[in-house]
Amino acid sequence: MIRVGLIVVLVAVLAAVVGPALTPYDPTAQELARRLEGPTLAHPFGLDELGRDILSRLLSGARISLLVGLAVVSVSSVVGMFLGSIAGYFGGVVDDAVSRVVDVLMAFPGILLAIALVAVLGPSLTNVVLALSIIGWVGYARLVRSQALRAREFEFVQAARALGAGAPRILVRHVLPTALPAVVVQATLGMAGAIVAEAALSFLGLGVQPPTPSWGTMLDAGRSHLFDAPHLTIFPGLAIAILVLGFNFLGDGLRDRVDPKLAR
Repeated sequence: MIRVGLIVVLVAVLAAVVGPALTPYDPTAQELARRLEGPTLAHPFGLDELGRDILSRLLSGARISLLVGLAVVSVSSVVGMFLGSIAGYFGGVVDDAVSRVVDVLMAFPGILLAIALVAVLGPSLTNVVLALSIIGWVGYARLVRSQALRAREFEFVQAARALGAGAPRILVRHVLPTALPAVVVQATLGMAGAIVAEAALSFLGLGVQPPTPSWGTMLDAGRSHLFDAPHLTIFPGLAIAILVLGFNFLGDGLRDRVDPKLAR
């Protein structure tokens, strides 16, 4: 499973990095006379409602999906690790404050909260990343908090405290490293969630705006041609499904490696 997921992710990253440079078509170039044309040798995935090459747009859209996923996971993991570690290590009022914020954010369905935030802030790639990060850090915070609660009782942590090491040093050198394997697994699965969320927001018109290619906007444009030009939705839908499955396979495989008992 981990190998299959890794291969899918590597192929997607390679396609996003070098694919747009190799394709012979501009993803925004239009051929209105050939609109909705099906797959051919010249255009393997066909043309969309404006006569644009779907393969070229898929390759360009892969950059958007991976960029959003990476940005959301990076921001969410950093914020979540910071707040979760101080909440678990110090406890008391700090733990209560962080835990109550986490409980409030988790009381709302994530995608609905993201839709509300983007609707208020305005549709753009930056606001999509911001909205998904605001709701994404809570999972990392809860995970790291539980790890910090356990790690602060370890003998080497108590020895470091007895030797006069400060809280920042103990957190960075001793507590956070014990949580990193679990955070890596969470981040891998979080990439899949961020990609789906970005596609959903773009599908609703709250994400990347045309003419910038995005898998979600491609699905939205193709839903009015489900019967006369099904290739407009089939290929973007397959791209999202395969990439998300790849990250899920990779995350599940990493989780089994981190905790072998889960593989039994």
